[in-house]
Amino acid sequence: MMTTTNFSAIPAARLPELLRGMPKAELHMHIEGSLEPELIFQLAQRNGVSIPYASVEELRRAYAFTDLQSFLDIYYAGASVLLQEQDFYDMAWAYFERAAADQVTRAELFFDPQTHTARGVPMATVIQGLHRACIDAEHKLGISAALILCFLRHLSEEDGLATLEAALPYRDQFIGVGLDSSEVGHPPEKFTRLFARCRDLGLRIVAHAGEEGPPAYVWGALDLLGAERIDHGVQSVKDPALMQRLARDRVPLTVCPLSNLKLCVFPTLAQHNLGALLDAGLCATVNSDDPAYFGGYVNENYLQTFAALPALHAGHAYTLARNSFEASFMSDADKQREIARLDAYFAAFA
Repeated sequence: MMTTTNFSAIPAARLPELLRGMPKAELHMHIEGSLEPELIFQLAQRNGVSIPYASVEELRRAYAFTDLQSFLDIYYAGASVLLQEQDFYDMAWAYFERAAADQVTRAELFFDPQTHTARGVPMATVIQGLHRACIDAEHKLGISAALILCFLRHLSEEDGLATLEAALPYRDQFIGVGLDSSEVGHPPEKFTRLFARCRDLGLRIVAHAGEEGPPAYVWGALDLLGAERIDHGVQSVKDPALMQRLARDRVPLTVCPLSNLKLCVFPTLAQHNLGALLDAGLCATVNSDDPAYFGGYVNENYLQTFAALPALHAGHAYTLARNSFEASFMSDADKQREIARLDAYFAAFA
């Protein structure tokens, strides 16, 4: 924790301004989940794809989810409009513009190739469109960006292995792999061979665990898959031994408060356990998950969560932002540069 700033001198009334302006990394964002209804309709028209909604408003009204699976059903339907390399570029570029406005200086984007290759879209189309947007984000917006290929856990390990092999010709365009989609009923041990292969290739490893699934899934992600970060992880509070391990080993949790609210992981944002995770010494971060569907990009997650949890203060804001850089897969030198920028921001703000 930085000690040169007196966090208590920053009044609660200024917290929204502080949160909006502070530099931050976003480490848990599914790029297909940033596909806004307006862009879905635009791409559907461009590609001649029929979608079962008459208007942008009707599609947005359909975003009434009761759990993870009800969200995934509409998520995959929305992705059906993505066919050409330019579609993937346009989707990512729209996100990067929003991220820049939220003062995101590092973004590590998840993408789901199986969602697209199953529809006949070539792997090259997916990766090269997204990668081109990452390059432009750095040059035009000052955002350091990287891609993480995620495997769909409701599909077989064999499908995942085939997906990995298909992606390897583009190995220089993604930095790591993750595990997402329907959690319950698909424990980490289903994918031990796949992730062993990924580790052998030197890929960074993350995994969704402990969103709707039990703490045992977090243990499995750590011990069987070799996960360096846990995506979500909020159910870890149910296991004191797991909490001790996460704190001791500084295993980052990429928490997504508005997603947790929208998918009924917590009944209200006021009941979210982000503060408890921080108070337990965990390396928690704030992220947007699928922002087009869950009601807000990363700054909105910060703003609504801090408003709902009055115990959170400027010191927590600093910790969360610093954690986001610490937990990123940037080089150590780049992490230190971003943390120095964060320190300067807080010192000037106070």
